[in-house]
Amino acid sequence: MEIRNIAIIAHVDHGKTTLTDAIMRETGAFSEGMSMDTNTLELERGITIYAKNTATIYKGTKINIVDTPGHADFGSEVERVLRSIDSVLLVVDAQEGPMPQTRFVLKKALELGMKPIVILNKIDKPAADPKRAHDEILELFIELGANNEQIDFTTVYAIGREGIAKMNLADESHNLVPLLDTIVREVPAAPSFTDVPLRAQPFNLAYDSFLGRLAVVRIYDGAVKTGDTVYVKKMNGEMTKAKITKLFTFNGIAREETQEVFAGDIAMLAGIPDIYIGETICANPEQEALPAIQVDEPTISLSFLVNNSPFAGREGKFVTGRQIRERLEKELEVNVGLKVDFSSGDRFRVYGRGELHIAILLENMRREGYELQVSQPQVILKEENGVKLEPFEEVTIDT
Repeated sequence: MEIRNIAIIAHVDHGKTTLTDAIMRETGAFSEGMSMDTNTLELERGITIYAKNTATIYKGTKINIVDTPGHADFGSEVERVLRSIDSVLLVVDAQEGPMPQTRFVLKKALELGMKPIVILNKIDKPAADPKRAHDEILELFIELGANNEQIDFTTVYAIGREGIAKMNLADESHNLVPLLDTIVREVPAAPSFTDVPLRAQPFNLAYDSFLGRLAVVRIYDGAVKTGDTVYVKKMNGEMTKAKITKLFTFNGIAREETQEVFAGDIAMLAGIPDIYIGETICANPEQEALPAIQVDEPTISLSFLVNNSPFAGREGKFVTGRQIRERLEKELEVNVGLKVDFSSGDRFRVYGRGELHIAILLENMRREGYELQVSQPQVILKEENGVKLEPFEEVTIDT
């Protein structure tokens, strides 16, 4: 079976997840009411916070889809996902056109040599202007240094909420078949080098209470079976040995246990407790490591402290420094954009990609029963070649 590995990228609220949900319903992988956004905060805020994998079968082809966050604070999730897939669907609101995060995610995709499929979504909005949006996207491709092949992108027009896609605005359509056909036709089939030793690379992490840390990996070469002994090549040159205890593939958003996974596919594996993003999983120690996945550095820092105010202990049930430390250590298992300095006793310095990134962590902790104090966020400055550098954000104001 041929495999297509794609990611859906866009600015926040341009309809990525709605479109992904519609694709899954169209192919029978989702029943009515199911959604990629399963986290409580995602449902409340209406945005995607965590990158998620799903898979479906269309006309005998397996399509692995990664739904990515749209907010800039979660850009680290998008970066590592792009390294593990073969093409992207760039979703753009037909009314708003390309926005700052559109630029960020498109720049990353173009740098990796991908040829995006552009989806002009929400064409049913009263103020939608697909022609203008298309011209603005073309200008953005040129501005970002796209090559001739990338500039010659395919455009699909869609109403994700209604599950409709068409190749031309005047076409009649009642489903997403034009989009699915475009994916099968335009996205290159994943290379399946199965007669060589295993090489795989994690691009996301998960955690299971029984299995421990899980790695979501792209299998580049060979195959892996449950019970195989593997070697993990770390980015600092070290190498460890491990045994694969469980293997899973994706069917919809559910994970299905399997005994063997082949090159070209995306899988989840257990048995390597210290696995991390960007490391290389090999069948033997002589193999060359895959290029490491680099994640952008944090931009703000703040301190988490034990609450010692007069109102301490009135709201939370986890209030001690040890309990807060354990929770932050658990968060580091899966939140790769986060860094924590534990060297100052009960004062933990937390480094994140932005205010929303930290706010999501704090809100999750609050709902879990943790009580703590938080200092004012500070922008992280750094010096390179004698020049002081600081992070900045682009703001678009509609008047």
